[in-house]
Amino acid sequence: MFAHAISIVTPFMFPVIISKRFADGTVEAGCATFIVVNLDGWILTAGHVFQDLLLANQHRVEQAQNNAQIQQINSNPKLNAKQKHKQIARLSKNPKWITNHSYWWGVNGVQATNIKVAQLPDIAIAKLDPFDPNKFTTSYPIFKNPSSLLQVGTSLCRYGSPLYDISSTFDLTSGSFQIAPGVLPLPRFPLDGIHTRVANIQDQGTKAIAKFIETSSPGLRGQSGGPIFDRDGYIWAIQSRTVHFSLGFNPKVKQGSKEIEEHQFLNVGLGAHVEEIITLLNQNNVSHTLSP
Repeated sequence: MFAHAISIVTPFMFPVIISKRFADGTVEAGCATFIVVNLDGWILTAGHVFQDLLLANQHRVEQAQNNAQIQQINSNPKLNAKQKHKQIARLSKNPKWITNHSYWWGVNGVQATNIKVAQLPDIAIAKLDPFDPNKFTTSYPIFKNPSSLLQVGTSLCRYGSPLYDISSTFDLTSGSFQIAPGVLPLPRFPLDGIHTRVANIQDQGTKAIAKFIETSSPGLRGQSGGPIFDRDGYIWAIQSRTVHFSLGFNPKVKQGSKEIEEHQFLNVGLGAHVEEIITLLNQNNVSHTLSP
């Protein structure tokens, strides 16, 4: 059903690998998805893909404050070495402060600049620099015209690189991350479903509302920022999150000698509606193509 659509979407869809090193020396890596919007190198992904960037900036401030406190204690002539050690030990220190982080945008040597995040609809755009279309794609997405009505029950597909463990290491000498051998190329995985509802999410503070497309299938980890498209390959949404609805019945099962309740849920996917996407692109004068 989606074989032709996937052949359309595949050339402009890429994985982004996010690596981070913590103050305790441990390293973690994860994956999300993005699409290249136009030949100028603008990309579109989920807003929360940049969460680690914001968190790293926050942690940098906290670490600088901690270092300033340590310096102040060490430079206090009224304290002996034991007293200094005791006061420094009392300072709060987070072993999970992000000390280093990196985004790998599908090819080596490329950075995301001009990052614009729309938090409520959970989408973001950025410009890759340097951008060489020959290293990425010469075909670009067609977004479904927002004036079109998406009928309930319409078949949709989401695409990305889920169900795959990603690891990387940090080289202290070069100060850079190394993606583990065998990780690349990342496998891609499509997941189909039907459009169930349009979901509106409201910010309780500003009362602003963001529009989402709900699908009968969940989004998988690694598909965040990936396209949700129809059988013609037109983009209807960008994958944002999975929502879990309690079904209201809890059958009892036995585990060994214990009887426990199994809570049952329906997992559905939410993607930022194409209306939200086009609004963000227009606000930032990013050229794009709409369907008829």
